[in-house]
Amino acid sequence: MAKKILMICGDYCEDYETMVPFQTLLAVGHQVHAVCPGKKAGDIIATAIHDFEGEQTYSEKRGHNFALNASFDEIDPSSYDALVIPGGRGPEYLRLNADVIAAVRHFFAANKPVAAVCHGAQLLAGARVLEGRTCSAYPACQAEVELAGGIYANIPVTEAVTEGNLVSAPAWPAHPAWLAQFLALLGTQISH
Repeated sequence: MAKKILMICGDYCEDYETMVPFQTLLAVGHQVHAVCPGKKAGDIIATAIHDFEGEQTYSEKRGHNFALNASFDEIDPSSYDALVIPGGRGPEYLRLNADVIAAVRHFFAANKPVAAVCHGAQLLAGARVLEGRTCSAYPACQAEVELAGGIYANIPVTEAVTEGNLVSAPAWPAHPAWLAQFLALLGTQISH
């Protein structure tokens, strides 16, 4: 059965971590509403492409424009079955928005599936939903996960981890594992 999924974005969310799950979830028949505080359906957000080119951290380049298809101020988190939190720089700012924090907390209080990747853990930490939970993230976010009382999962960049209703991964190279685990939580069955 198709699920209704909320994706909370901010300007400069990571391009692949926004586009790929959005398109994948639509392709398998789910309804996905991509929203950003202060913006409405049809508005555009900028994305950033983070790459791993041998430096101590990722490089950042301007990504694609991403069109939102729903208005943040019109959503009701209780009407959604699951939540997706892309990484990038967006979560750093989203975690300061009380309405975003309330939405994230709703999904954990209701034990609905949540998929967070890369810097998405910053939003989970800001929402204080990581206490005692295992969560992967971009390695530079390990401190945030642990300071929020979470257990940082130091896994390869191509892997993901599921604990309860939370699926998390270090970065976009984990998309196959991250999305497969999220689809399993959603009960999505794909046949060949």
